[in-house]
Order: sequence, then C-alpha cells, then structure tokens
Amino acid sequence: MSDRKTDPAARGDEPGFSEAMGELEGILERIEGEEVDIDSLAEQLRRATHLLELCRGKIRKAELEVTQIVQSLEDEDEDEDEGEEEEGEPEPDTEDDIPF
Repeated sequence: MSDRKTDPAARGDEPGFSEAMGELEGILERIEGEEVDIDSLAEQLRRATHLLELCRGKIRKAELEVTQIVQSLEDEDEDEDEGEEEEGEPEPDTEDDIPF
C-alpha cells in the first residue's frame, strides 16, 4: 500500500484538488480494469466517496470565492461610475443659464 510519510490521508492532510482527482482516476481505472480485489473493493469505494466529497467541497468553495470577487469588482465599478457622473456634471452658472 502507500507509505505513511508520503500518503496525505495517512498523515491526516487532505490532498489538493488535482491530487484527489488523480487518485480518483486511479481508483476508477483499477475498478474498471477489474484489478481491485473484492476484499479491498469496499475500502476503495469509501476512499473514492471521500475524495468526491472533498473535490465537490473545493469546487463549491472556489465558486463562492469567484462570485465574491466578481461582486466586489462590480461594486467597485458601480462606485467609480457614480463618482464619474457626479464629477462630470458641471455646476450651473446662474447668470448665463437665465432663459430671458
């Protein structure tokens, strides 16, 4: 099996997204290729389930962060647009603007 020093799960660390996806792909290939011993199949499926949940969580977190960043940029743009409108409107000259 895996060396406890290099296996993130054994150290208690969670793998990054790419590492988790790679491990998931490896599990899938072994299952599809019928390389998984029936005795370790349940363990492999539990690991795959954990990795799927981990990846989904990372995707949700990334989506939330992107949404917040986009919203922040949109808010900044709106603030700048409002500031430009206020600066761009000249003060009326009361003497020159009299219609008669």
